[in-house]
Amino acid sequence: MLYYFIQYLEATYEPTGFQVFQFLTVRAALAAITSLILALFGGRWIINWLSRQQLGESVREGESAGAVSHAHKSGTPTMGGIVILMAVLVSTLLWGALAEVYVWLAVLTMALIKIAAQVGIGVIVGLVLYFWPGFQEFHTITYLPFFKNRVFDYNFLEGVVAYDIGWVIYVPVVVFIITAVSNAVNLTDGLDGLTTGVSAFVVMGLLVLTYASGNQLAANFLNITYLPGVGELSVFVAALAAACFGFLWFNGYPATVFMGDTGSLALGAAIGAVTIMIRKELLLPVLGAIYFFEALSVICQTLWFKYTRRTRGRGERLLLMAPFHHHFEARGTHESKIVTRFWIITAVTVIAALLTLRIR
Repeated sequence: MLYYFIQYLEATYEPTGFQVFQFLTVRAALAAITSLILALFGGRWIINWLSRQQLGESVREGESAGAVSHAHKSGTPTMGGIVILMAVLVSTLLWGALAEVYVWLAVLTMALIKIAAQVGIGVIVGLVLYFWPGFQEFHTITYLPFFKNRVFDYNFLEGVVAYDIGWVIYVPVVVFIITAVSNAVNLTDGLDGLTTGVSAFVVMGLLVLTYASGNQLAANFLNITYLPGVGELSVFVAALAAACFGFLWFNGYPATVFMGDTGSLALGAAIGAVTIMIRKELLLPVLGAIYFFEALSVICQTLWFKYTRRTRGRGERLLLMAPFHHHFEARGTHESKIVTRFWIITAVTVIAALLTLRIR
């Protein structure tokens, strides 16, 4: 809204210096600063409100009685993801170009995502990205890392089938990615500051990819598809990264507030949706490697337990606990050390994801 108000002032009164707000990098930086301030100062008010409402974490008996005890966390306010949502949405609405379809699609994805709505949001995002008139030049393609031509076409049956059926493949892929990433981020949210810090690194990597995809010079230099208008997503992504760092002030060990499903599902959906919009979804296993392995650990643990129960009469575990971070915790590693190491691993995987842009 401020973006359009400044445009109005510039057109009407021609003040000096206002032209700087036309630069995407300036508005992205201002969105990040606004988001960080809102998260830091608004976060304290929201945490106090959650405490007054007695919306605290309730530790299940199995958690406190098992190999890992989280009984000391009982009563810590949860639903802290509201802080991230508030900071990101307000900052984007203030500094973003809301007429750009990428921006409102990202905002709606993060604001409306719920467990029951994951498929619905995925369908909407997939259909808009595939059928929106402004995207027709590149609506069926995505970035393919490590290969020379660097492009995968979802409409690979073109020429074999008389009709465009790429959307039949593309939309389910979008639904799967948004659902999978949002749930993977939710599974990662098990230790103080783990999801928040990991996501901050992932989103910073996304910020680089988003800006490069929307800048013709950078896209040509990196030999990736230039996506007109997608650069406006940089405002949203910068606000998201800053909100994560702001929330980490309260969520770091020992946490005074937990993210909860409210934040983790929305955060995961936003990350998944942005990677799809910038046509870099195939980089997700590298960019968000921690999410991938956390979800994989739960899947493997469940499948192995069911298999051994059926074949041996007694269910056995691959890990001491799942998700993966609880396995290390059960082995006696302090949660702050686990979190720090997962942050380091994520920093490395994000750099690796960015380096793939130059590897062929």
